Amino acid sequence: MPKVEHRSVVILGSGPAGYTAAIYTARANLQPVLIQGMQPGGQLTTTTEVDNFPGFEHGVQGPELMEIMRKQAERFGTEMVFDTVTETHLKEHPFRLVCDSGDQYTCDALILCTGASARWLGLESEQKLRGFGVSACATCDGFFFRNQEIAVIGGGDAAVEEAIFLTNFASKVYVIHRRDQLRAERIMQDRFFANPKIVPVWFSVVEEILGDQKSGGVTGVRVKNVQSGEVSDLAVTGVFVAIGHSPNTEIFGDQLDKDAQNYLVTKPGSTTTNIPGVFAAGDVQDRHFRQAVTAAGTGCMAALEAERYLAAREGDAARK
Repeated sequence: MPKVEHRSVVILGSGPAGYTAAIYTARANLQPVLIQGMQPGGQLTTTTEVDNFPGFEHGVQGPELMEIMRKQAERFGTEMVFDTVTETHLKEHPFRLVCDSGDQYTCDALILCTGASARWLGLESEQKLRGFGVSACATCDGFFFRNQEIAVIGGGDAAVEEAIFLTNFASKVYVIHRRDQLRAERIMQDRFFANPKIVPVWFSVVEEILGDQKSGGVTGVRVKNVQSGEVSDLAVTGVFVAIGHSPNTEIFGDQLDKDAQNYLVTKPGSTTTNIPGVFAAGDVQDRHFRQAVTAAGTGCMAALEAERYLAAREGDAARK
């Protein structure tokens, strides 16, 4: 039978931001509940080697890092709930959350760490090779393609920035775009065209990513020219899909302020949203960096701000 429980703090999302928020709120004796969502551990569970998270001299596997953070949060008393929130009611206090299981949670403070999801091409071969040469994060994985030929798919700011960044490692970067013009800012385009390592592949779409896990991952991409219909293969060992990210903010409706890309808006230098007591951390409110370490940092901020918010509420209630 579905249950209704009240907690001081509920955390939505179980990536670096959510787990860090859980560690800090649990250590503050706030007895948080963390609702893990559809993908416990977040985007890092789809990556392999993570070399840029502090504290791991020789790197760490993405799923392993998330498992370590989960266990640390549980050690301090966080209750993990494997469920997905389908409704949020934030205009009333306490806040009310309805889960897919039918269970409901009410809370005095709510920390939103629902993250963002990379947009993918939707190819079966892309899905099979994610983490084996297919990535959506150049900053995370570019290092592994030193002196190799790779491909970037897209033509906007994200694709141009990732292509330029990847030239720090790769010997050649093909940029596959369905048009013959980029959508990126002019200054970024100037840097793009001035870089001798970048080779545009215009009027083209990717039909298939070649390779398999057993043979070591990606071996090439099959591209189709949208004008001539000609199909050809490019020999590459890595493919970076850079067609944007979508923040996971649908369940909040119009209750919270969002920017033009639907990321949650927080006050400068803070994780506070337009609703007092609701805080946002990690990729759900960060469209610029999208790194595990920055997500963890804002998770810490959200926890500290939630603790102060609850203390102030308790003080106000005592004075009445």
